Amino acid sequence: MPELIQPSTERLQLRQWCEEDKPAFAAMNADPSVMEFFPALLTREESDAGVERSRTHIDNYGWGFWALELRETGEFLGFVGIKNVTDDLPFAPAVEIGWRLAHPFWGKGYASEAARASLQVAFGTLQLTEVVSYTPLQNIRSQRVMERLGMQRDALVFEHPSIPNENPLQRHCLYRLSADNWKKV
Repeated sequence: MPELIQPSTERLQLRQWCEEDKPAFAAMNADPSVMEFFPALLTREESDAGVERSRTHIDNYGWGFWALELRETGEFLGFVGIKNVTDDLPFAPAVEIGWRLAHPFWGKGYASEAARASLQVAFGTLQLTEVVSYTPLQNIRSQRVMERLGMQRDALVFEHPSIPNENPLQRHCLYRLSADNWKKV
């Protein structure tokens, strides 16, 4: 089993998931404001399955989409991290950076701060050459975070394979950050 990586910042701890995270994660995934750019709200079972997928990825690699908590209080904020993309995406294989925070924690810089710690793992520890991120074209807030991280929008616009054709959220944009460009940010 690989060594578990759990990055932190002055305010935040990224860590492996625990059973106690599941109720807060399910509540977050049932919040229409958080899930605005997803095809549907998640049921408790779907949300719990997401926790298990994240746990398994971290167990297998030592890194992944980590649970995010406020260091001062231990309060669960959501998740931030890096993980391997699924093979059905047109730019696979790749490692993506992603985040999802509960609505009360938006606008405080937590996503960018934790994402920077994740990029340090990606480029500093793992020596990756590139990290990608993607989101529906309509999700300007996530695109702004990507740009704050120094990511550049790729020319590729693609239909996400797990979103039905008739859904307006199917078309996604792709952002990339190379290790060389990360060093310049």
